[in-house]
Amino acid sequence: MSEVSTIDLNRLPEHVNQTVRIQGWVHGLRGSNARQFLSLRNSGKILQVLAEKEILGEDLFSEIKHLKQETSVEVIGKLVENEKSPIGYELILSSYKKVGESENYPITPKEHGIDFLLSQRHLWLRSSKQLAIIKVRSELSYQIRKYFHTNQFTLIDTPILTGSIGESAGTLFSTEYFDLGNAYLAQTGQLYLETAIFAHNKVYCYGPTFRAEKSKTRRHLTEFWMVEAETAFLTHAENLKLQEDFVKTVIRETVAACAPELKVLERDPSPLLDYISKPFALIDYKEALEYLQSQGEDIVWGDDINSEREQMLCQKFGGPVFIQKYPREAKAFYMKVNPEDPRTVLNADLIAPDGVGEIIGGSEREESYENITKRLEEENLPVESYEWYLELRKYGSVPHSGFGLGTERLIAWICGLQHVRECIPFPRMMERLYP
Repeated sequence: MSEVSTIDLNRLPEHVNQTVRIQGWVHGLRGSNARQFLSLRNSGKILQVLAEKEILGEDLFSEIKHLKQETSVEVIGKLVENEKSPIGYELILSSYKKVGESENYPITPKEHGIDFLLSQRHLWLRSSKQLAIIKVRSELSYQIRKYFHTNQFTLIDTPILTGSIGESAGTLFSTEYFDLGNAYLAQTGQLYLETAIFAHNKVYCYGPTFRAEKSKTRRHLTEFWMVEAETAFLTHAENLKLQEDFVKTVIRETVAACAPELKVLERDPSPLLDYISKPFALIDYKEALEYLQSQGEDIVWGDDINSEREQMLCQKFGGPVFIQKYPREAKAFYMKVNPEDPRTVLNADLIAPDGVGEIIGGSEREESYENITKRLEEENLPVESYEWYLELRKYGSVPHSGFGLGTERLIAWICGLQHVRECIPFPRMMERLYP
């Protein structure tokens, strides 16, 4: 008898009608006194395993029938195609071996509250929908990197510990840094990313980002993953085109690769694909203000466009919308002032519909040493802490633009989820640091 191959669930098509060994965990069990259908989890997928008393005998069948949820096992049997199976294959069990016991697994098929599930996040990741979400996240991460690699962007790994403030001093996590005073967890990699355009022209970074915002909305995390891109000799208008192409490409490719996962999530991707089949709308902040005022909203120049108002604009335009040229005083010091209206800056936020909200923030950067120094002083930021950044404007400064996209919000949009807390393996929020 030939040796039995040990395979994982990513290699099933190669082994149809062969006897194989699969190692995994009991995800669920159902059936009758003659047949049991064991759901076996491996590699983020679930395989149906058919156990028949007639084949296995009374004793072995009884053992199978009484397996507990999350018991780890090794099964051997013939792999066959089965259209009724969730992944199109089924294993006809001939023998099995128990590897690790599982007693009183806390997450059962009954309904559980979200606080309980988040406290059991280390185990909740094994559940069907969570398996699907993490698979989508993994695929999206790959597609993001693939997009930038294909378009000749160079990856720059920017520091997480920094002495500079990138966004707002009010949302910084600080820590003592030996004898050098305070260091901060990075709010953005952008300032460091800008240094690299003078060496590589087109660059990006992708990693964790930290914001100490005291926000409990369904769109906020204190630690999230952001992809940022920066390009030399790129105008604001060109930056908008790059952002739109980037978002459409990674969504389209991720949806195409994750059809089984979206099915598990009961997410019909048709509306999403319809959104990205059309050009994204583009309006000025001033125009957005006028429309919202016409709808009875009490909003004036300089006010933030909150999430409800963002969705009103998405509904007006029937999909995603870029809102550009925000008031200068409301935006970061590094954004270039709009030469046609100095009250505003050359920036834009991309707002997604379906309650998702802002997924991208981007702008043309100020390339003038004098102008950016003046902006730092206006913001009461310590100019000496930014000397290295200001030197970029001394030695061959050029027009350049960039943007940042929050991964979790994009995952929520692709998966049709209401809260970003399920879009990252271990969410960090105001009230949660465990597990």
